[in-house]
Amino acid sequence: MNIHARFEAAFLRAADTPALLCPGREDWSYGRLVEETERLARALDERQVGAGDRVLVQVEKTPEAVALYLACLKTGAVYVPINTAYTKPEVEYFIDDCEPALLVVDSDFETHVSVATLDGGRGTLLASPSRDLPAAKSVSRADDDLAAIIYSSGTTGRSKGAMLTHANLLSNAETLCAAWGWRDDDVLLHALPIFHVHGLFVALHCAFQNATPVVFHAGFDAEAIIRDLPRSTVVMGVPTFYTRLVNEPAFDAAACAHMRLFISGSAPLTEQAFGAFEERTGFRILERYGMSETLMNTSNPLDGERVAGTVGFALPGVDVRIADEAGSPVPTGEVGTIEVRGPNVFKGYWRMPERTAEEFRGDGFFVTGDLGTMDAEGRITIVGRDKDLVISGGYNVYPKEVETLIDEIPEVVESAVIGVPHADFGEGVVAVVVARGRVDDELVSAHLKDRLARYKQPKRVIRVDDLPRNAMGKVQKNVLRQKYADILS
Repeated sequence: MNIHARFEAAFLRAADTPALLCPGREDWSYGRLVEETERLARALDERQVGAGDRVLVQVEKTPEAVALYLACLKTGAVYVPINTAYTKPEVEYFIDDCEPALLVVDSDFETHVSVATLDGGRGTLLASPSRDLPAAKSVSRADDDLAAIIYSSGTTGRSKGAMLTHANLLSNAETLCAAWGWRDDDVLLHALPIFHVHGLFVALHCAFQNATPVVFHAGFDAEAIIRDLPRSTVVMGVPTFYTRLVNEPAFDAAACAHMRLFISGSAPLTEQAFGAFEERTGFRILERYGMSETLMNTSNPLDGERVAGTVGFALPGVDVRIADEAGSPVPTGEVGTIEVRGPNVFKGYWRMPERTAEEFRGDGFFVTGDLGTMDAEGRITIVGRDKDLVISGGYNVYPKEVETLIDEIPEVVESAVIGVPHADFGEGVVAVVVARGRVDDELVSAHLKDRLARYKQPKRVIRVDDLPRNAMGKVQKNVLRQKYADILS
């Protein structure tokens, strides 16, 4: 059941096929990817990293990083990718929580666990492993054996590790390839990060399942993306990608003439962005819905009407319901909590059995925390979140984490962090503070520098006399979001 065995079989059949086409550096064939994966699998063996051991990874997006991921799958190790923007104190939390057998980073990192790099320097995994080691084989895995841990978080600020199994990953890859009509001649244009479910498990797995080429960009650059559209057929991106492309004069129907499909996820795509993209290119973006804990749940249809502002229908094999607080389905068209069940749904939260029990119903449905509606045809629309999560540029920002650090500033009495509409990122982070003395953007920025990833830091700081509260004393963030909705426009 090791998903790597499935990938490797496809890779070997297509050994001479381009795998990772890398602008600015050497391309890799699928044969090369197999070789480099084997090399890194041997290196993990040499370091005595085996089945069930966690490998915590914070590296830049490179072909070598992809090979490391595959090597972890092959050896049965549990791959734990984290955002490259995280600071050292943030990384230390993940070290303490997942207790990795190995930490792989891009630069020197002093800590109490074994550390390696992928840059070819001292301590690199890329050094030739011992020739005496036997050839690594894909380690047999059971359906519910862990393949990866993806950290998300809650409004408490404590990150939670979502445990994804080999069966979770394989079922979702097979389902998505069928739902999106993946073809042998498809070429994926990839500009997403690979520490995230979207870029790693959704995008790459669709290509790997079929051993089709990936145009592998280190990051998103609109001009570079437009240049590579003529050799691509599928793009997967966050809404920010599409709003930026529409603003490029060179992006039009002619530039997209070779394309088959544009897919959007990780954050809500506005109806305005959907319409502007269609008007400019003639393509209707296919929006879908997923989470770290569930991979993909729903999708607008490949063939059929893609409705702006909706996330389509439940994927085959996935059950989705809109429920009340007790878990009972609400009437058609009414708002409730989106709950999902299926082979895509994670095993639970790492070392949090109580939290896992809280998030699952007795009948196996996972409570997503997202609010939505379902029409008579089964089409789902997400209307909001029952927590105050902010999604900026496709990345989750958890207000409590930011508020805790802002509240450390001596002049700050209390703070409330909210997300408000942002033309480029979907949502931008704004901090509303009650303070004694001067507190402004510059002061808060200086305090958060090197302590918090840049995308989590407020784009504006607003000082107020009091925060609005309800009768129970809880800060009414919905009031703040309404009041400051236009602050970043």
